[in-house]
Formats: sequence, C-alpha cells, structure tokens
Amino acid sequence: MQVYVPSAVTGSRKRVWLFRLISMALPLLSMLLLECGLRLFHYGYDLDLFIEYPPDKNYLFLNPDASKRYFIDQKNATTGNVEPFRKEKAPGTRRIFVLGESTTIGYPYFHNGSFHRWLQYRLAHTFPDQHFEIINIALTAVNSYTVLGFAREVVDFQPDAVLIYTGHNEYYGAMGVGSTEKLGGSPALVNGILRLRALKTLQLATDLYHKALASVTSGKAENDGTRMQRMVAEQQIPYQSELYQRGVEQFKANIGEVLDIFTEHNVPVFISNLVSNERDLKPFVSFSENNTRYPEDYEGNALSNYNLGMQEFALAHANASRKYFSKARDLDGLRFRAPGEFNTILNQLAADHANTHLVDLQGVFEAHSPGGIIGNELILEHVHPNLEGYALMSDAFYEELKKAKFIRPEPAMEMSLAMLKKDMPIPIIDSLAGAYKVANLKRSWPFNAALAQDSVKTETFEERVAFDLAYRRISWENAMDQAYSRYIESKSYLEAREIVEALILEKPFDNALYSKSAMLSGQLGDERRALFSFQKAFGIAPSFETARYLFVLFLKMDEPEKAIPYLDYAIQNNASGFNLTPMRALVQEVVALRARLPADSSDVSVLNRIASTYYRMDNRDGALRYARKVLRLNARNEAALQLLSVLGQPQ
Repeated sequence: MQVYVPSAVTGSRKRVWLFRLISMALPLLSMLLLECGLRLFHYGYDLDLFIEYPPDKNYLFLNPDASKRYFIDQKNATTGNVEPFRKEKAPGTRRIFVLGESTTIGYPYFHNGSFHRWLQYRLAHTFPDQHFEIINIALTAVNSYTVLGFAREVVDFQPDAVLIYTGHNEYYGAMGVGSTEKLGGSPALVNGILRLRALKTLQLATDLYHKALASVTSGKAENDGTRMQRMVAEQQIPYQSELYQRGVEQFKANIGEVLDIFTEHNVPVFISNLVSNERDLKPFVSFSENNTRYPEDYEGNALSNYNLGMQEFALAHANASRKYFSKARDLDGLRFRAPGEFNTILNQLAADHANTHLVDLQGVFEAHSPGGIIGNELILEHVHPNLEGYALMSDAFYEELKKAKFIRPEPAMEMSLAMLKKDMPIPIIDSLAGAYKVANLKRSWPFNAALAQDSVKTETFEERVAFDLAYRRISWENAMDQAYSRYIESKSYLEAREIVEALILEKPFDNALYSKSAMLSGQLGDERRALFSFQKAFGIAPSFETARYLFVLFLKMDEPEKAIPYLDYAIQNNASGFNLTPMRALVQEVVALRARLPADSSDVSVLNRIASTYYRMDNRDGALRYARKVLRLNARNEAALQLLSVLGQPQ
C-alpha cells in the first residue's frame, strides 16, 4: 500500500536538510575565508622547506622558518645552515641532501668541522672535474618527525643521494614522547597535525594560545635554562617502560616511512647507525637498587653497570666491559643517548629497503677506540664527535658511497683519509670556538655532575676571537675576516689560505674566493693547489685572466695538452692585445714532440727540441726540466749545456 506524502511535508523536509547543510558549511566557509584573508595579508610564516636565496634568485636555501612546524613554543625553534643550491640542477651535478639533528649539522663546530664539509672537501679534490652539491638541512633539537617531514619535500628537488644520521634526540627533540614540545603519542596523529600546521588559521590559533598563556603566567619566573633543559619534560624514562617503548615505536615508524619515501622515488639513502660516549660518561639518571621496578641488585641500576664496566675495562676485559657499558647506557633514565635497540632497528630497516645502505659508524668508532669502547678520544661529551670523530664519520659515509658505486674514484686521484686530515681547512678559531661551546655546555644541566670541567684560556688572538664567536658576540664571517686580515698583515700566507678555503666550503659558488686561494698558493709555491683553485674559479666564471694563469701553470708543469683548452679560450677572449697564436703553435709543437717520447725516452734530439721550444715560449721551468733530462743521458751535450748557461743555471 502506497502512503501519500503531501508535497508541503516533502518541501519542509528538504528545507530542514538545506538548513542543516548550510549550518555545517558556514563554519567551514568561515574558516576558509579566514584562511584566505590571513594568506592575503601574509600573516604567519611560510613553512616550505626551501625558499629563494635573496642575493641570487637562481638559488634556493633552507627556509629559516621551516623548523617552526615542529615546535609548539617558537622560542625553541632552531635554524640550520645557509647552503644555497641552484633552482635548476646543472647537467652533471650530483646533488646530495643531508638530514638529521645536532651531530649531523656539526655541533659544536657547525661550519667546517661538520662531517659533510669533510666529505665535501674530499669529493672536490678527488673529483676535480665533477660538481657535487651537498646541502645539509639538519637542525638541532629535532628528531625523526622533522627528518620525515623534510624527506617528503626533499624528493621534489632532484636528489641523487640522501645521507641520514639521527636518533639521539628521539625522546627530547621536537615532538618526542619525553619532550615539552609534543602533541601526542601516536606517530600517525602527530604527523597528521604537523601537516595541518602550514594552515594560517592554525598558526593564528597557536599564537592566540601562547599570548593567553603568557598573560596568565606573567610575573612568574620564566625558565631561562638552556634549550636542552627547556625541551625535557620527562627526566626519568625507565628502560622498557611504556614511555620508552613509545619512543622506540616512534623512531621505527618515522624512519621506516622516510625510507619508504626514498625507495618509492628510487633515491639511494645512506643511513648511519648511532654512536655515543659510553666509557667516559656516567649515566645521568640511575634508578636506585631498591626501586620497585627492578630486582635489588645491579641488573636494573645504570650506575652499577657503569662501574662494573670500568672495572672490566681496567682489567682489559673488552667483551665484558662492552656489555656493562652498553647496559649502563640503555638503563640511563635521562635519554639523551639513543639505546642500542635503535641500531637494531636501523639495521633491519636498511635491510628491508632497496637502495638503502647502512653506514657502520659504530664499527668505525669502536675500531678507533681503546678496547673497542667509545669514549673521550672521539666524543666531546655525550654524543657529539670531536674533529677526529667528524673526520672518521665523513670517511665512513665516503667508503659506503664507494661500496655502493655511487662514486668511483681513480686510485691516482683519490684523496686518502690521511691527506684529508692534513689538508682539511679548519681554522684554529673554529676548533677553539667548538671547545668553548662544549666547556660552557658542561657547566650546565645535566652535565655538571657527569663530566669533568674544561679550562678556558683567552690569551692569544685566536683564543680571543674564538671566545667572542662561541658566545655570539661576533658572527662567523666576522671572525674569519678578522683572522684573514691579521694573517695577511703578518705575511702568514698558509694560515690566510686556510681561512679562504674555509670560506670556500661555506660559499662554493664564489669564484673570487677560489682566485684568492690560488694567488695565496702561488705565494706559497704550491702550484698544484693553485691550479686546482684556478680551475674551480674558471668553471664558475670563465675569464681571460684566469685562463692565462691556467695555461701558464700547465705549461710550467709540463702538461701542454691540458694548457691548450685554456689557451684557446684566451685567444678567443683576448683582452690583453697580445698575439697568442704563435704561442699556441709552439705548444702544439711540444705536444707533437712529447708524443714521440714513449717510443724512445732517451732520444736526446727530441728532448733538446722540447727544451728549446719551451725556452722560445718563455717557459723557463719547462726548458730547464728537459735540458737536465738531456744532461742525465749525456753530460757533455752542447745544446743542453748552452741552454743552461743562457738560463743562468750551474752546469
């Protein structure tokens, strides 16, 4: 039986549903209009990972506001390096992004002490004809949430590889389960909220909340402790407790998703396991033996395990001491050092993801530590390496890049680790400033009882500048300018070149710095380094003057084949008025003569002709080199003896 419904009733129901839809849509529409209005008036901050580099719009760099997405209290937000890279990746460029936290950015050195700068210098000298962009986007006081958020955006900027070192900040870094900067315990929930924080409406709500909170707490003593102290909410997180396990799951979920993203985009990842100071750092928080969580013996007591480790280490019982030290680290209730479980997770995740390579930094550090127990020899305090440690860290990544065939160095061209340690431009001001920062850190919570205090001296010029740099009285650029002026004035050209090369690592696109380094190398008689720097300067901004320096140096070093391209450029862009065409003919003659030498390197007539041709082009070094080759074969050769006489050299 069909029931008749009057049309008036049907219309009434439609109106009810219409009113309901309007009532639901109005708040959404209001929020949309508010969002549009806030964006129109540029309220809040842009959270994009990269923004245009103001000095040159062809470049991008890490957005100083990018970290604000991950911090609730914006006074805790941190900024990273300024390392510009091209919007449009140049052909042949290898672009490498570096993700992580304070160790990854290079604390306490930040500039050229960081592992990626060691790597950058080594790659530049091992592959002088290739171009590597290494962009470090690590931040202090962050953890896997930030690494994951950055990874989502990095894939859009044509990475050729990604290097990752993260894990020590998992509990107290931004959004960590033990941090004051947290939104919840579920990684899925936290990551969802983090995505929404780009909305201007949410930024407005957050700002209003903090203003209201400030008005309520006005007059109360503000926590003026270090950022490290302000970030810690839970100072006691027992081993295997619920909060501990939430940190483990957070790390596993976020890093797993990071590797999923890069695997999906076919980007090779080089992710390192974690190292920390186990031998020379007592546990920060050791639960008492009669704590109800643990049996009444050493098993659950961090300090007891640490002391047992020290006893076994003194007896040279490596395996036993390693076991106790590792357990002491894991039982430490103040979780500034990642537990050993994190390395197990990293090992498994790397094995489960194609194109992901595990960098065994732990193995490298243990191999360079007494008894295989990592301590003060490589770690400054709890987790940050010293300069030797950062050098080894760079080497661990370099060797894994080789193993994966991402780089294929020629043995004759490869810069060894020993050469890197000798040549790496880390001014003494940088190393001293790092020492002062760590000394200051050790005087504050939680290190004041855990580590011995360091003495600080400020007697020399370098010590005074480094002290001002460490305490932010001057900028790094200002410190380098002061040092350079001082060294040039005192004719300390080696130290001056070190400053310039440190600046080059900071600004690898500045051809003027390369030219300055080349000139200083010339002053030092280091022609090979001068050649390297002039070639880099020419690659960035070709010029007649740089080409002239290059072909003269190559001829002086008896490499005429390499001189020809620069001689050709100089001829085509001749700004001097000199006729260089005859010079080119002479160079071609030397090249042809040298081609005949391998068949009979004792051909005195050819050697004499090369010596004579070099002399005609005013290449005295080349002429002398070949005249002496002749005299080694025939000490009475008249042509060679006459040339030596003309050159004013003893026979």
